[in-house]
Amino acid sequence: METDSRPPVIAVLVAGLLAGYGIAVPVGAVGTYLVGLTARTSLRTGVCAALGVATADGLYALVAVVGGSSLTHVLTPAMSPLRWVSALVLIALAVRGAAAAIVRYRGRRAAAGIGADPVGPARSYVMLLGMTMMNPATVIYFAALVLGSRTTADADHLERAVFVLAAFAASASWQLFLAGGGALLGRVVTSSRGQLVTAVVSSVLITALAVQLL
Repeated sequence: METDSRPPVIAVLVAGLLAGYGIAVPVGAVGTYLVGLTARTSLRTGVCAALGVATADGLYALVAVVGGSSLTHVLTPAMSPLRWVSALVLIALAVRGAAAAIVRYRGRRAAAGIGADPVGPARSYVMLLGMTMMNPATVIYFAALVLGSRTTADADHLERAVFVLAAFAASASWQLFLAGGGALLGRVVTSSRGQLVTAVVSSVLITALAVQLL
């Protein structure tokens, strides 16, 4: 009587969770921007932005599961130009955020209050989705995990779907944690000067992280 050699769903679930946290937990430029955005706007906007990041991670996990090893060969030549584009976009966002904060401060206006949502939930979702999708290293990361792990390599369609959903859930939980931290920070720094300082600090950090991409 043959034994079922397929990995149990629970093993695939754990593998997906670990993969999602592995790519999400290191706080880089996108995570820093997420915290600063939530601090300057609202928790609702931050949650939508966090889900945009998690959606990108989930899509890349799906692409890695479906595409396999061919993805690495396709994306590797594009790493350099995409890295430049990503860095330039992040620097532009940093400059824009700092400039807007300075203009608001000089005009003696608070940054529209915590609940004003100058960016807006829908726009924040699309913006953070696009920023995260510009990082091809994410799909290479997932592809390496899928190809190198016996758990996911031997999985069937259902189990691979579980892997992708688990990776999305892990990324979403961490990004929501960052957004929650940004919301708590936003309640502390509600003055015009506080918002100016946090916006400038956030812009400096994002610029430094973007330069490191180059």
